Amino acid sequence: MSPPVALTLFFIILGLFFVAGIPVSFSLGLASIIGVLAFWGAEGLFTIAASAYAKMANFTFIAIPLFVFMAFLLQYAGIAEGLYQCIYRIMGRVRGGLAAGTIGIAAIFSAMVGTSTVATALIGTMSIPSMLEKGYAKTLAVGSVASGGALGILIPPSVIMIMYGVEAEESIGQLFMGGLLPGILLSALFSAYILIRCYLRPDDGPASKEIFTFYEKIVSLKSVVLPALLICVVLGIIYTGIATPTESAGIGVVGAMVCLLQGRKFTWENVSNAMKASIRLCGMILWIIIGAACFNRLAAVSGVATWLSSATQGMDINPWIVLVGMQLTFFALGMIMDPAGIIMITTPIFVPIIKALGFDPLWFGILFTINMEMAYISPPFGFNLFVIRGIVPENVSTVDIYRSMIPFILIVIFCLAIVMAFPQLVLWLPSTMTLK
Repeated sequence: MSPPVALTLFFIILGLFFVAGIPVSFSLGLASIIGVLAFWGAEGLFTIAASAYAKMANFTFIAIPLFVFMAFLLQYAGIAEGLYQCIYRIMGRVRGGLAAGTIGIAAIFSAMVGTSTVATALIGTMSIPSMLEKGYAKTLAVGSVASGGALGILIPPSVIMIMYGVEAEESIGQLFMGGLLPGILLSALFSAYILIRCYLRPDDGPASKEIFTFYEKIVSLKSVVLPALLICVVLGIIYTGIATPTESAGIGVVGAMVCLLQGRKFTWENVSNAMKASIRLCGMILWIIIGAACFNRLAAVSGVATWLSSATQGMDINPWIVLVGMQLTFFALGMIMDPAGIIMITTPIFVPIIKALGFDPLWFGILFTINMEMAYISPPFGFNLFVIRGIVPENVSTVDIYRSMIPFILIVIFCLAIVMAFPQLVLWLPSTMTLK
């Protein structure tokens, strides 16, 4: 069977499994097993099992449950509430200040938790009712929370970057550092849009009437100290090469425990609930990884990846057109699929092509991550939209949620274009790392 036919049949079978409602992880695994049976027969099943075992034995993947556990511990530590109160006191008197401040909270919290849905749920539960009560437009309140929460996969540490790094065989530490400047840029673009919009349309984000003294504002800053210290420790030891991302994740868990103690919330119930939530989320992620291991084996056996790379090199086409086509593919898949599944399906196919065309796979990984920002907030199946639907008041409709995403999606596209045009935004910081 030729590689083009194998690839076509694989995606047809995969599509049928999706339509049948089978989860991405099992769909990938089943379709890959069918493909390996077609090429190798029953003997090929042993290679499938060996590939899955080898993938799960990868030391780097230990960082995923550790960062996820850290995220849920911080959820129970009450840090998000303290951050929101700080932003409310400092920026409440500015038009659109609460919405812009929500982006800032999301950026800080994202730098601690590494996952989008946790940040969105925590920040949204506090800020959406507060903003609506103070007269903010529904689309602005919802859009700022959903888009701010999505920063969790771009601002390090990031579970999505870990998955991409392992599949593409890129340094996780360099990916983390590569996402830092684009993450700050995107946060700034979100905040600038909100402040400009509220300046031009004051009714969308009226200033708060509550006044706080200078002393009260200074006191509220104490809630920022511990999160800032945790971020500096986790990212600093990765940047300086003192510890690997996996080891820094373990240090982050210890830091999260300290946050629980400091907030007097270190109870067996909180730790147990954090562990249970982590196990549920990691179970889903790791099954996707196992399914991807099966697909990687099929791609190697069938020669699909090699064929696509050679075919692309042999085409008389501008490499940038191929790159843009990949971004459009990510955008389309992001509207209907989980980002983790998209990584596992596309990385074995796209990364060899990217390398053959002369592009940096580290830079491409950050482009992919920015694209997944859109996936989290793109209708109809963006993850953050489902989270928002579960926490907004009844007077906020699904249509309101979808409408609120439009300007923020356009901003992400603009940020993606900037990072494509200026690769050094991604590559400069990793190039300065002590240990690469």
